[in-house]
Amino acid sequence: MIQFELEAVAILIVMFAFCHLRNMRKGRLLIRNREINTNPLRWDVLNRIIGRGDRNCIWELRMSVDALGRLCELLKIQGGLSDEGRVSISEQVITFLIILAHHKKNRTLQVRFYRSGETISRYFNKVLSSIIRVQSLLFAKAIPVPDDCIDPRWKWFKGCLGALDGTYIDVTVPEEDRSRYRTRKGKISTNVLGVCNRDMNFVYVLSGWEGSASDSRILRDAISRRNNLKIPIGNYYLVDAGYTNCKGFLTPYRQTRYHIQEWAEGRNAPRNFKEYFNKKHSSARNIIERCFGLLKKRWAILRSPCFYKIKTQNRVIIACCLLQNFIRLTMDSDPEEDTLLDEEQMQFGEEQGNNEASNEEIIGGVESTNEWNAWRDNLTNEMYNEWMNSRIN
Repeated sequence: MIQFELEAVAILIVMFAFCHLRNMRKGRLLIRNREINTNPLRWDVLNRIIGRGDRNCIWELRMSVDALGRLCELLKIQGGLSDEGRVSISEQVITFLIILAHHKKNRTLQVRFYRSGETISRYFNKVLSSIIRVQSLLFAKAIPVPDDCIDPRWKWFKGCLGALDGTYIDVTVPEEDRSRYRTRKGKISTNVLGVCNRDMNFVYVLSGWEGSASDSRILRDAISRRNNLKIPIGNYYLVDAGYTNCKGFLTPYRQTRYHIQEWAEGRNAPRNFKEYFNKKHSSARNIIERCFGLLKKRWAILRSPCFYKIKTQNRVIIACCLLQNFIRLTMDSDPEEDTLLDEEQMQFGEEQGNNEASNEEIIGGVESTNEWNAWRDNLTNEMYNEWMNSRIN
């Protein structure tokens, strides 16, 4: 038995060493072109990040060496990014990711990579444009909850596509625009609409609205614009009470206990059908809060204002969402996500794109109807009755 355990440990060590060496080779392949990277100091900087395995790469870029290689290949083939002059694709992408992950200033990157400020700025914008160019490939697809779903969090929400909410991200704007971007808390922010599926991947993001704009106004814009949020008839997203309960958007009951913290550790069991519905709704809809929480935890540039033009700042927000999708799809284990607290303890929620065309009939308004309110009431009663019967039995 002991011999068997020792053999198993030895196999694991060999496998770990093999994977480590493989990732080191992949990292060196990304910086192999010495004709481009002629500066030995710059070569050493790149090698320290991606030439020694995944650890440094994840620390610096928020992704593994293998994921970085795939991203460079995607941006080269689909995004139109290319080696230019003496700046390789990998160096362009690495510089861009460091700025997003650590909110580094241009002058900091000048010193670190031995480049001019103009070079850093030029390739930052090139990579940003390349990522936006492939957004149709990186935005996730929303798949409705099937009729045979057994997940206790989602099984009652048949046809649900995911969750939707807004979040504030601080920005820098000209003095004459500050009043429009000022939130109720006095911060200068943009109100970003985010939509995610049940796998916590972004389906749609709309950035650019002023912080003073209401969530419902932004949603109306999202479903009416050319590259709009598409919701087939019969499907819907879970939204909070700041939105209108209408076809395509299912809200909780207002003036009724709702937030997850109020139900923690089994305290304060629901006292009526509305509270039980709100508890289930909150548990499922919290996925968008977790999505926003992970986004801001991963990319430091979203945690404090940057000093690009407001148009660039909005494109950076979208790029961060797209890169989050890419990382979650290409990495088996995401350290940033692994260290998140349980969703009941999450405190990231605030106060309160380009999808493929479809032949399905699409919801085109956000007006409340008696029919939709009655459907919610019927669903709520069905949920509550089953729960009460299970308690009796």
